Amino acid sequence: MSMVRSNDILNHFTWTVAAGKSGLEREITSAELNRPGLELAGYFQFFEQKRIQVIGKKEMEYFSTLSEEEKQERVEKLCDKDVPAIIFSKNRQAPEIFLQCADRAEVPIFVSPQPTTTLISRLSAFLEAALAARTSVHGVLVEIDGIGVLIRGKSGIGKSETALELIKRGHRLVADDRVEVRQEEELLVGSAPPLIRHLIEIRGLGIIDIRALFGASAIVSQKEISLLINIEAWEDKKQYERLGIEYTTERILDIDIPELTLPIRPGRNLAVIIEVAVMNYRLKQTGINAAFDFTNHLEQQLKSKQNRAD
Repeated sequence: MSMVRSNDILNHFTWTVAAGKSGLEREITSAELNRPGLELAGYFQFFEQKRIQVIGKKEMEYFSTLSEEEKQERVEKLCDKDVPAIIFSKNRQAPEIFLQCADRAEVPIFVSPQPTTTLISRLSAFLEAALAARTSVHGVLVEIDGIGVLIRGKSGIGKSETALELIKRGHRLVADDRVEVRQEEELLVGSAPPLIRHLIEIRGLGIIDIRALFGASAIVSQKEISLLINIEAWEDKKQYERLGIEYTTERILDIDIPELTLPIRPGRNLAVIIEVAVMNYRLKQTGINAAFDFTNHLEQQLKSKQNRAD
């Protein structure tokens, strides 16, 4: 899991810091947010102090009905040492008592111009992406007919050249050589590191800018990884899959991804084979499995011949 601090959301959203500037390095460990209505009413038994606290119109209106003693007590408890930040929505001015307590407790108070529901939606999405489990893998990620395909293999085997041919055939590049992968719930999402975004390296040609050569429609910033394709040099003595009834899988982070291994040798058009592999994968997702149907039909014929022989 990546580390996110209060300062990161400030830099991302460019909100105003009203108080607690000395607490901007507080670590954020949860993407869930809390609207502290019950806490302002004095009920702290199940206070989610490790979540960012969002204060909107309802909380502010209720807070204005409290006595000065109640305000002091509730705000001091709300400015817990574990609270990563308190955010006031729609440019609402934080009461002075909040500012004083936040400064003492070193809890950052941010002021956002966004309405509460918009603020919560955007901040939650940012935190979920920022806190997602991450890894980096060697390979080329391309989008083929809407399917994210991670092509892997030894260095120099032709991954980038295959990706280039796929791009010429109308598909899109996500990342070449190094793919940053993050887990979002039950999905794996791949993207390119900023330095090599929309670039591809072809031995003998060097670095190629795919966006400049083929246009913005030839690239996509990120894509869910649905299929792994390993390409390797053909070995005559090795047994390769002939029917393809079922896929093997490989676990990346906590997700099992279907994978295929394609051996290459002179004369094989790898780009076309990968296109067909993706089309076949989509058919299998809809319940159509040519290999399975073939084996069933073959078994029926063998049984029929055996019955006639008996």
